[in-house]
Amino acid sequence: MLDTGKNVLRRRLMAGSAAVLAAPAIVGPAMAQGKVTWKVQSHWPKASGSFNDSLGVLAKELEKRTGGRFVLEPLGAGEIAKDREIYNIVRRGVVPMGTISPAYILGEAQAMGLLYGVPGTLRETWEMMQLTKNLGIEKMVNDELRPKGVVIMAEKAYPTEVVLRRKIESAGDLSSLKIRSAGTMLEYLAAAGASPQQIAGPEIYQAISTGVVDGAHWGAAIGALSMKFWEVARFHMKPALGIANDAWIINAAALDKLPADLKLQFTSLVEERYFLRSVEYLQQEAIALNTGKAKMNVEVLRWPDDVLKKFAEASTGILKKEAAKGEISAKGAQALTKLMTDLGYV
Repeated sequence: MLDTGKNVLRRRLMAGSAAVLAAPAIVGPAMAQGKVTWKVQSHWPKASGSFNDSLGVLAKELEKRTGGRFVLEPLGAGEIAKDREIYNIVRRGVVPMGTISPAYILGEAQAMGLLYGVPGTLRETWEMMQLTKNLGIEKMVNDELRPKGVVIMAEKAYPTEVVLRRKIESAGDLSSLKIRSAGTMLEYLAAAGASPQQIAGPEIYQAISTGVVDGAHWGAAIGALSMKFWEVARFHMKPALGIANDAWIINAAALDKLPADLKLQFTSLVEERYFLRSVEYLQQEAIALNTGKAKMNVEVLRWPDDVLKKFAEASTGILKKEAAKGEISAKGAQALTKLMTDLGYV
């Protein structure tokens, strides 16, 4: 029997349907790979400026760029963990990601202290960005962290400045003060005569207001304004103790399990945000400090000369100690020293 046009059409449709069923699925990425949701345990309290401007912006931009396929759920400091505990819960996979200061995990990699920032060495945030990315400090740290199951990526470079409850005029005045600090900044302040103490972010305001400590650093002006430190400690000290990095800490297995396109979107965005956020932060610093001076009676003071001298001596000693941690840290310290030499600082 001759095929009619209708029979031919029917057979073509059936053959086409069979071919689609037999062939590998070719569908849109959202259908093929689904949605990824990561909880992110922050070391920043929700009141901190960086909780929204760093983590919040990253989450919004990632969701936008991936069409809603990759979602970050921010958790404020202490919701699951705080400070060093964040490293451990990320490493164990309790959450796939967190924010952290390298100051909390100095013992996890030889060059971690260099990634955090050696006080009294670099003076501008771009210098820390250069050291971190182009001169390889971040890579040195990850060469040791990845075998432990985590990856660290710098979040922003920023100045670290102290606020105090009362004026000081000499190192003798400083010796009577207890100051909240972290990492190598503890040693730096101690060398100048202060009594530094490590206190978790959410507890700093109460510690200052009740006199447990006489001052603190949490970033610089942005931290003092957003965390309301100036309400109880209105003397803002300059120059900065140093330039530091904040960081993202990521479970390596979770990162590697991401679909290739989402992994590329995520890592590219984090790299991009490091530069954008570090520069943005400087403008916000100026705005915050002007706000403090105009509306909160904040007084900007310079560290006394004898304190600055002690700081300089301490910085040299701290850098030597960082270099002595091992072959990797020695290479990193050499890169930092070369940068400082090029800049005319040594």
